[in-house]
Amino acid sequence: MTRTYRGRPLPRPEEELVDQGLGFDLGTLTSRRRMLSILGIGTVGVGLAACGQGATTASPSSSSSAPSSGGSGAALQEIPDETAGPYPGDGSNGPDVLEQSGVVRSDLRSSFGEMRGTAEGVPITLELTVRDLANGGTPFAGAAVYVWHCDRAGRYSLYSDGVTDQNYLRGVQIADDAGLVRFTSVFPACYDGRWPHIHFEVYRGRADITDSTKAVATSQQALPKDVCDAVYATAGYEASVQNMSRVSLTSDGVFGEDSAALQLATVTGDVTAGYRVTLPVGVDTRTAPKADAMSGPPPGGGPGAGPR
Repeated sequence: MTRTYRGRPLPRPEEELVDQGLGFDLGTLTSRRRMLSILGIGTVGVGLAACGQGATTASPSSSSSAPSSGGSGAALQEIPDETAGPYPGDGSNGPDVLEQSGVVRSDLRSSFGEMRGTAEGVPITLELTVRDLANGGTPFAGAAVYVWHCDRAGRYSLYSDGVTDQNYLRGVQIADDAGLVRFTSVFPACYDGRWPHIHFEVYRGRADITDSTKAVATSQQALPKDVCDAVYATAGYEASVQNMSRVSLTSDGVFGEDSAALQLATVTGDVTAGYRVTLPVGVDTRTAPKADAMSGPPPGGGPGAGPR
């Protein structure tokens, strides 16, 4: 008796079903595709039918038109809301650098306006790519991003003792068509009680920056431990070594909840040439920021207890 498979004679009746040859396999696959098409079922992941039981099917492609989160392949999520801390300089707690002419700049290392002074330290190029999740994750072109952080001694300009007459390490950039803002700065210190970090606020546009209540996102980015260790071994960062030994991402008051899963920057480079610090920032303009604008010690002193 002639052996058949679904009404089709086997070209090699003495062999197993999986050994009937390429022509038979292709004919079987074509028949299955036609059937699946009629049923409205896609063919992704369907293997050759003639391969029989026990065969593994191919996985669907992981490519997607959704924006990616920094190489992980996952869809970009909204950046967590975080406190702006007690040293924002945005008018919500004392000084307001955003009212000053010249705040829109790319190099944050020097003070501007009537203030003079330069922050020393290992150089960094900071890049944030902002996407609007309310519009399908498209680049947030025209968004204004305000960035600030402490110097290598752990001091915040405008607030900390010794630098109240400085406004360095603060500035705004306007996102380009790709949603990218880029700053030149120095690597911040690790001060007591906090993991090394950089603050930022996102506004819809330049016209909104003079009113801190118009920020559509307020957050912080964390810096990787191995890079911090390398930087803090250089001159000027001596106090950061001990401070770093007493804190971790899991114990940090801001990043501890999820170990900065969406806020840990990608960093490349070295202490000699400087570092490139990048972070994708998903902003949902349909939601209001939940974090308080200020917490921790009042202005005038150095960093103290509490999230900042």
